[in-house]
Amino acid sequence: MPALRPGGRVAIVAPASAADGAALDAAEWLQARGYDPRIMPAALTRSDAPYDYLAGDDDARLNDLHSAFADPAIDAVWCLQGGFGSWRLADRLDFDLLRRHPKPFIGYSDITALHLAMQRHAGFVTFHGPMLAQDLLAGKEEPTASHVLAMVGGQIGQGAWIDAPPASNPVVLAPGVASGRLVGGNLALIAAMIGSRHEIATRDAILFIEDVNEALPRIDRLLWQLRSAGKFDHIKGVLAGNFTRLGLPMGDAPGQSQLFPLLLEQFGGRGIPVLAAWPSGHGDPNLTLPLGAKVTLDTQRRGLRLEQAVAR
Repeated sequence: MPALRPGGRVAIVAPASAADGAALDAAEWLQARGYDPRIMPAALTRSDAPYDYLAGDDDARLNDLHSAFADPAIDAVWCLQGGFGSWRLADRLDFDLLRRHPKPFIGYSDITALHLAMQRHAGFVTFHGPMLAQDLLAGKEEPTASHVLAMVGGQIGQGAWIDAPPASNPVVLAPGVASGRLVGGNLALIAAMIGSRHEIATRDAILFIEDVNEALPRIDRLLWQLRSAGKFDHIKGVLAGNFTRLGLPMGDAPGQSQLFPLLLEQFGGRGIPVLAAWPSGHGDPNLTLPLGAKVTLDTQRRGLRLEQAVAR
């Protein structure tokens, strides 16, 4: 996939919820770092009630995505924020168009629906990474910004390690080393897509999951849904990211340990490596992960090694 070079043109898209006024600020953020932003029309709008959680109607948001990928002058497609509504577009994506024009596509959370669809039907690496409004304008701490720019810019290549910052302190729940294609994203969206033609393919994969605003009983239910759908039967390893706003009285950071028994119940007896409290997703910082790329998960290193180039 062509890397995003300095001076490259970046399409700012809003395939999910509206972010009033954020597109202009996002353009300034990109310009300040040497890129040429292009704000796609739906990123400046909000649908009428009762769909006012959406940034423009489905046709407008879909057209923005297709136009951004089809335009040879655009070098990357970067989501403004998540929220709700990406799943409404998945069935209508033109995967032939996307396959002809692969370029870095960046987002997470609700954008997981599009990642899953692209992984299934377009076949190129997409980037589970910080969004312009939700993360970068919000000032998430380093290396959130520098890591995503290095990843999509081709500076993190084959053989490179993705390591968590020392303060993040990922937790080894089950030791080991495993290689496979990295798949996943937001746990609730992964579960919501089960039964569709875009549902996650997990065989021989390293599964990444994260979420926000889900209490432990709901996380338990989501994990059991995926287990019942057979999605854990042939995985090679698990990377559990940030689970935030758990609603626990001790707060999110110490509350992560309350999640570990749920993860061990599902994955602890499978003989696969499991690394938890990984700093990708809704927490801070938010490291970028190349979905669809072959990686090695090494719990002793507490990191991921890229086994292929993802942008060059």
